[in-house]
Amino acid sequence: MNVLNKICAENENVHIKDKDEVGKKIAALINGGKDSLQVISDFDMTLSRYSYNNKRCPSCHGVLETSADLLPRETIDKLKVLKNRYYPLETDPTLTIKEKIPLMIQWWEGNHKLMEESGISYDGIRKAVSTSGAMMRDGHEEFFKDLNDMDIPLLIFSAGLGDVLNEIIRQRSNFYPNMKVVANFMKFDDKGVMCGFQGNLIHTFNKNESALENSSYFEQVASRKNVIILGDSMGDLRMADGLKDIDTCLKIGYLNAEVDDWLEEYKNKWDIVLVEDSTLGVAQTVLSSVLDTHV
Repeated sequence: MNVLNKICAENENVHIKDKDEVGKKIAALINGGKDSLQVISDFDMTLSRYSYNNKRCPSCHGVLETSADLLPRETIDKLKVLKNRYYPLETDPTLTIKEKIPLMIQWWEGNHKLMEESGISYDGIRKAVSTSGAMMRDGHEEFFKDLNDMDIPLLIFSAGLGDVLNEIIRQRSNFYPNMKVVANFMKFDDKGVMCGFQGNLIHTFNKNESALENSSYFEQVASRKNVIILGDSMGDLRMADGLKDIDTCLKIGYLNAEVDDWLEEYKNKWDIVLVEDSTLGVAQTVLSSVLDTHV
C-alpha cells in the first residue's frame, strides 16, 4: 500500500481534491530524503489542539486572556469584548483576506496594549500555562523527536504570543534544538515585568511579510528544497514565502470548525485537508515514509 492510500485508509477525516498531484508530491519528498526536508508549522490549533472532550482549548493569547491569577477582571472583560468582535470577522468566509487584514491589526494591537498595561511577569506566564487547558495534538512526542533525531529543521511560525508558546511546549512536550520559533515575543524590564513587544506585529494574515523579515533563517535552510507546511488558516499558506527556491511543498491544513462553510475552499488551497482531527498522524505518516526510505 502506498503512502497516500495508507493515509486515506487510516483517516476517515482526510479530504484531498487532487490525489494524483498529492501522490506525486509525497513521492518527491520520499525521493529527496531527510536531508532535503524542512517543516514549517503554525502553532495555535495546528500543533496545539483545538478542543478536548467537546471543550475548546485556549490559544496562546487565550491562555493569558482567561487567567484570573494573571490579569485583572476588568482587563479580561475587555479582552473578551475584543475577541467577540473580531474573531467572527477573522473566520468569516464572505470577507477577503485584504478586508480582514486591517481588522486583525486592530484586534492584535488592542489586545497587546491591554496586556502591556497589566504588569505581566514571566513567572506569571509560566503559572498561567501550567493551570491552562492548552494541549498539544496527539502524536506530538513522536513527531518532534523524529524531526530532531534526523536533524530536520522545524520552524514554528505563529501569530500568537511567543513566550506563552515556548512555555506550552516546555511544559506539555519537549523543546528540541532543531526548533525555531517566530512569533510575537514580549519585552521585559529589569524587574521582569512586560513592557512591550519585540519586532513587528505578526497576525493571522501577514505571515508572508514576517517570512521575508526572517530571511536569515531561510538562508540557513536554503539547501532543503522540500517543505511540509502545517496550518489551520488561509494565512498559513504563505509561511514559506521566505524560501527563494522550493522543489516540493506539501500543504497539510487542519479544518477545525465551520466545516460546511470552508471545506471546499480548503480543498482548493491545501493539498490535504484534515477535518476535526486531533492528531499529527497524517504528518507523521508522511515523515515516517521519508525516514524509513532514507535511514
